[in-house]
Amino acid sequence: MTDDLLIERRDSGNGDHGSVVSVTFNRPEKFNAFTRGMYLQLRDLFLELAADEDVKVVVLRGAGGKAFAAGNDIEDFLAQDQVPYEAEIRSMFDALFALPQVTIAAIDGVCVGGGLAIATHCDVRIATPHSRFGYPIAKTLGNALSSPVLFRCAAVFGEAVTREMLLTARLQSAERAYGVGALTAVTETLDDTLAELVSQILPLSRVTIRTTKQQLGFRASVSEPIPDGEYERLTAVYNGPDFAEGVRAFLAKERPSFS
Repeated sequence: MTDDLLIERRDSGNGDHGSVVSVTFNRPEKFNAFTRGMYLQLRDLFLELAADEDVKVVVLRGAGGKAFAAGNDIEDFLAQDQVPYEAEIRSMFDALFALPQVTIAAIDGVCVGGGLAIATHCDVRIATPHSRFGYPIAKTLGNALSSPVLFRCAAVFGEAVTREMLLTARLQSAERAYGVGALTAVTETLDDTLAELVSQILPLSRVTIRTTKQQLGFRASVSEPIPDGEYERLTAVYNGPDFAEGVRAFLAKERPSFS
């Protein structure tokens, strides 16, 4: 792993209860925005953890206290061929969602774009009161989410809030997210709440956790297939005038004027 991802593994103190792996997104100067390299390292880590029967809990969090993660690093994103890149990122989300361990997003600050996608692919989310959530892409780059990422957001936040996030570009408060069930807790003491939650999970039945996650994962795969024409739809977005204007405005540090 690079310095952009900090990995810590600790034993529960009880050999029967398993270990906890913490992953910290460590680019606070960039609000922990993701590069392609970070996504690929996360995918490889999740695939490795899937076969690790000693690990019981996986915690994801951001460094710096201002952001869980603020989506993609735009300069890195623009250097990619966006539609294949979206598919590549989805392989990481799939690996995260399929983990047999309990996954926890510990959110402190902005949680938008790719950061929110990661959080919604976790089992449990806790956050500080100043945290904010959303996909403000309609007023930034003028691109679109892949359907599986959109569907996960709707599964966690509900369709009404997801529509508001995307169609008005408004960020949602931690209080609102808790009110719709997207958060397990809103807390001023994130570390203490996280430690208490982990301590409650560690003694639980592995069989119950693994089987429940398999069942819910099967339900998601059955009810949320990738729609026909997804590749063509996203290709049209990334080759279209709004994305071109969003990129121009971003590079010029201006507000975009979409057609």
